Amino acid sequence: MLLESVALNTTLGFVVPMESLLPIVVTTLTFVIIGLIVFALAFLVIAKATPFSVRKEIEEDQNVALAVVIASVILGSALIIAAAIHG
Repeated sequence: MLLESVALNTTLGFVVPMESLLPIVVTTLTFVIIGLIVFALAFLVIAKATPFSVRKEIEEDQNVALAVVIASVILGSALIIAAAIHG
């Protein structure tokens, strides 16, 4: 009987009591919002720091190098945020 109740509450190998699910969801949504704000600020800084239009360079001129640089900034920010969340 105990094995069946544990199996019902197991998701992907993790046992999560239903009482503690709400704080986990709230924390996750908080960090998602903070992460999106940081990504938007990083892109805004890149757009303001460059003397040309980032949108025009990527969309019209197909500047792959600029897209790779912006992607690396976003991935770097994601790694920093993930490390901060994980502790």
